[in-house]
Amino acid sequence: MAGAGEEGCDEETLSKDLPSPTVTARVMRNGGTGMEKALSNQEDLGGDRGMTDDIFDESYCEKEGPKPAKRYVWRNIILMSLLHLGALYGLWLIPAAKPVTLAWGSLCFLMSALGITAGAHRLWSHRSYKAGLPLRIFLAIANSMAFQNDIYEWARDHRAHHKFSETDADPHNATRGFFFSHVGWLLMRKHPDVIEKGQKLDLADLKADKVVMFQRRFYKRSVVVMCFLFPTLVPWCFWGESLRNSFFLPTILRYVLVLNATWLVNSAAHMFGNRPYDRYISPRENRLVTFGALGEGFHNYHHTFPYDYSTSEFGWHYNFTTAFIDLMCLLGLASDRKKVSKETILARRIRTGDGSHKSG
Repeated sequence: MAGAGEEGCDEETLSKDLPSPTVTARVMRNGGTGMEKALSNQEDLGGDRGMTDDIFDESYCEKEGPKPAKRYVWRNIILMSLLHLGALYGLWLIPAAKPVTLAWGSLCFLMSALGITAGAHRLWSHRSYKAGLPLRIFLAIANSMAFQNDIYEWARDHRAHHKFSETDADPHNATRGFFFSHVGWLLMRKHPDVIEKGQKLDLADLKADKVVMFQRRFYKRSVVVMCFLFPTLVPWCFWGESLRNSFFLPTILRYVLVLNATWLVNSAAHMFGNRPYDRYISPRENRLVTFGALGEGFHNYHHTFPYDYSTSEFGWHYNFTTAFIDLMCLLGLASDRKKVSKETILARRIRTGDGSHKSG
C-alpha cells in the first residue's frame, strides 16, 4: 500500500544498488558459518546521503584471544526487575481502570513509541527524511517519554549496531543470545569494542542539531516530567482516576510495553522470520514485531536498505510510523523522504534473497 501524500511531498528515490557493480566481501557471521556474498555499492549510496556510518563495515575484525569478563550493572538489574514487576501489577489493575484511562495509556504508548521509531531511529539515526523544527521538538519530547537514553546516545548506539552488526562492536549483538540482545546488554557493561568503535563514529550531524543537544542537556529532567509525571497526572487530575491506576497503567505498564516492543526488534527480529532481501545476514522479517513496534519488524529489509525512511517496501502495511511520517510530510512538517526504487529492491531480492518474498 502506498503512503498518503507521496505526490504532494518531495521523495527521493535511491537506486544505486543495482547488480552490475559488485564486490566480494565477508558476510556477517550467521550460525558460525563463513560465507561470501556479492554486495552492492551501498557505500556510494551512503555517500549520497552524507553519511555511511549505518552501512556495515566489512573491514572490522574482532580481536583474538579470550573475551572480556562480564561486568554486571546491579543497579540496572534491580531497577529493571522492579519495573517489570510493576508492569505485571499494572496488568492486574486493568479491569479496575476507567476506559478513558486505558485510552490515555494507549495514546501515551503511541506517542512514546514514535519518539523512538520516527524520531531517534528513522530521523536521527539514519537521516532517512528531514523534519522541521516543530516536528523535531515534538519527537524529542516523545523520545523523553520513551526513556531509552537520549537521542544522541540512542542514535550513536544504533549506528554502531548497523556498522558492526552481530560483532563484538554491536551493542546488542544477537549472536550472544536472545536474552542478551533483548535486555541483557543493558544489564552489563559494554564490550570494549562497542565503546571504542562508538567513539569513532561521525556524529557531527547530531551535535549540530540544537534540539538533540538541548534534550541531551536536560534529559533527566525531561524524563521525570514526560515519562512519569505527565502520564500519571493527566488521568488523576482531569477525570478522577485513582493515583494508583494512573501511575501503574499509563506510566509503568505503558513504559514497559514500549521498552519490550523496541527490544524485540533487537532480539526476535534478528532470530525469527524469513530473509527475502538478504539471506546472508541475520535480521529477519517478523510480522509480530512489526505490529508491536509500529512498523519496525521489516528488519531484513531495513538492514539491507537502512536509508529507506519506511524501513519497508510496503508503505503503510503494518507500518504506523510510515503513515505518521507521510502525514507530517503532507502537513509540511517533513520532507525529503529517502525511498529505494522497486527495480533496486527486485534486483536485490533476486541476487541475495532467500526466495520467500511475498507481495505486500
